Amino acid sequence: MQRQYYVYILSNKRHSVFYVGVTNDLVRRVFEHKQKLVDGFTKKYNIDQLLYFEMCINPEVAIVREKQMKDYRREKKFALINIQNPTWKDLYSEISQG
Repeated sequence: MQRQYYVYILSNKRHSVFYVGVTNDLVRRVFEHKQKLVDGFTKKYNIDQLLYFEMCINPEVAIVREKQMKDYRREKKFALINIQNPTWKDLYSEISQG
């Protein structure tokens, strides 16, 4: 079975701050953000809403995509989220049930 990698965007409840990350276990990683298990940017700014994610076929592609998305302006991140998640709901409950 091939391993999957994810690039994701998290935000706070007011959607005033965004965080772009990469992981090979999206459910575990978002859980860590939600529970504030790791000190850093997401803990400091209370960023725990999963608004967007995409799968990549290998870690190299995922890392390149993460860097690309981190360079996006706020408007482009908004556009990505609006395409996949137009209601801006927290997607964690959907991914954690599967």
